[in-house]
Amino acid sequence: MAQMNFGGVEENVVTREEFPLSKALEVLKDETIAIIGYGVQGPGQSLNLRDNGFNVIVGQRSPSASYDKAVADGWVPGETLFSIEEAVEKATIVQYLLSDAAQIAVWPTIKPLLTKGKALYFSHGFGITYKERTGIIPPDDIDVILAAPKGSGTSLRRMFLEGRGLNSSYAIFQDATGRAFDRVVAMGVGIGSGYLFETDFKKEVYSDLTGERGTLMGCIQGIFEAQYNELRKRGHSPSEAFNETVEELTQSLMPLVAENGMDWMYANCSTTAQRGALDWKNKFRDAVAPVFKDLYDSVASGEEAQRSIDSNSQPDYREKLDKELAELHESEMWQAGRVVRGLRPENN
Repeated sequence: MAQMNFGGVEENVVTREEFPLSKALEVLKDETIAIIGYGVQGPGQSLNLRDNGFNVIVGQRSPSASYDKAVADGWVPGETLFSIEEAVEKATIVQYLLSDAAQIAVWPTIKPLLTKGKALYFSHGFGITYKERTGIIPPDDIDVILAAPKGSGTSLRRMFLEGRGLNSSYAIFQDATGRAFDRVVAMGVGIGSGYLFETDFKKEVYSDLTGERGTLMGCIQGIFEAQYNELRKRGHSPSEAFNETVEELTQSLMPLVAENGMDWMYANCSTTAQRGALDWKNKFRDAVAPVFKDLYDSVASGEEAQRSIDSNSQPDYREKLDKELAELHESEMWQAGRVVRGLRPENN
C-alpha cells in the first residue's frame, strides 16, 4: 500500500504495479469464489475473475432471467453454476452481489452457511452500514470486506476487455483471519480494478448514495431536463436542444475532462465559452449547494436507506419502477436522443 497526494491530501492506495495479478492469484490460489447474484455487478465481476484465472462459481435462483444469462455466459449448471445455498457452502469467499433488497431477503438463508474463516464480500456498503435496518449482521469469525468499482458492472467488463481498469474503493469491516487485507486487494485486482483506494463501509455507501442521486444520475438528469425544456420553450428544435444539452457534453466535452481534467477541457474551448463558463459556474454551484446538503443529510440519517428498503420490498415495486423508467424513455428529450444517436457516423 502506498500513499498518494490528492490535492494536498495523502490517501492510501494500492496500484497494480505493487500488487500485480500474479500476486493476487497466489493469495487466492486455494480459495473458491462464489458470486451470489447475477444482476448488475455479478456478470462483470465474475467474468473478469474467470478470465483472470481465479476459481469462480456462481449462485443464482432458478428459474430466472439472471440464471439464463449466467448459462449464456458460459457458467455450467452443476459444475460452475449452482443454487445460492450450494454456492455459499462450496465457497471460501462469498461475493454478496444481490440487490440491497434481495440481500435482506436472502440473508437468513446464507448466514448459517458462513462458517469460520470464510470471507463475506460486498461491492456496496448498504447492508452493513444500515445493519440495524437490514438485519445483515455477520458472524464474528469471518472476514467482511468490500471492493466497490466506481461504475456499473457493464463498464467494469467493457474496460477489462479493452485492457483498462475501473477504479475501485476497498474497505475492511471485520478481519477475523488476519488475511482480510490481502484477500480484499487480491479480489479488487482480480475483478479488474485500475487502482484501489481505501475507505470504510459507511463512507462508501454515503458517497455512493450521494453520487447516484447527485451528479452521476439524479442531478445530471434534472439539469438536462431543465436546459432542454428551456430551449424548447424558446423555440429551439428537439435536435438542437438535445445536441446542445446532451450530445455535445457526452461525445465532445466529457472525453476531454476524462483525459486531462475540467481546466484542460475549458482550455480547449473557445474564449467565449470559457468566459461564460467561468462567469456562471459559481451561480450554479451556489444554487445546488443547499440541495446537496439536504441530500447528504438524508443519506447520513438513514432516510434514503429506509425509503429504498420500503420501496424495493413492495410486491409491485418492479411494475412501478418500469412505469417510471418508461416515462423517461418516452420523453421527448430521450426520443430525440435516440434519433441523434442513430445519425452518428458509426451508425450509418
